Amino acid sequence: MANKLRDAWKAGRKTVNGWLSIPSAFSAEVMAQLGMESMTVDLQHGVHDYLSAVASFQAMQAHGPTPMARLPWNEPGIAGKLLDAGAQGLICPMVNTRAQAEAFVAACRYPPMGARSNGPIRAGLYGEPGSYFQTANDDILCLPMIETREALDNLDAILDVPGVDGIYIGPTDLQISLGILPPIMERQDQAILDIYARLIRACHERGKFIGLHCTTGAYVKQMHEMGFDYATLGSDLTNMVMGARAQLAAARG
Repeated sequence: MANKLRDAWKAGRKTVNGWLSIPSAFSAEVMAQLGMESMTVDLQHGVHDYLSAVASFQAMQAHGPTPMARLPWNEPGIAGKLLDAGAQGLICPMVNTRAQAEAFVAACRYPPMGARSNGPIRAGLYGEPGSYFQTANDDILCLPMIETREALDNLDAILDVPGVDGIYIGPTDLQISLGILPPIMERQDQAILDIYARLIRACHERGKFIGLHCTTGAYVKQMHEMGFDYATLGSDLTNMVMGARAQLAAARG
């Protein structure tokens, strides 16, 4: 199954990513109908486990967004299981060195490019028998997170790992690592914007993609205009809370 998200980025189209923190297939189904190009199930800071991730992939399938997941950590077992379940891309937290990036890629790619075990229990249901194995190495997106000073120092080495398709920026952990406090999701500080500009240049010089975690549509638009290829528009949880809080304030005058 071709990766529509990769195709969009190659064509120069900016995309919006949805984020699923709530372990509910119904939440995933509702979010998937909103028109975002991808949906990411969060197994790191979200409340998901493997079974709720599978249910979320099933719920979003009919509505078209590219199914993604954020790993809880850089560990090959859960990476393989999520890919077998149908994730077409993985975001991996706290990738700080070339060796860690290489380990992440190895978990996502079949030999000879990596060390992933063959057994796509759900992902392999689609297409001709054996076709998933033939295309998975080209289709799966490997997106390490850059969110520490160490990762910034090793940025070139991480981006130059074969099989790394791009990066995803975790803004609050990055700020904490740099001593820029308190951590705020959508900063306008010039120091942070300068770092983002450097990251964008480093990716695009190599033909690789870059995304950022955001909260509001206005900031997503600003980051798209700055050069990010994709950006996350909050989450099912944050959007629910923000919407309810705004309506409660209106009700109370």
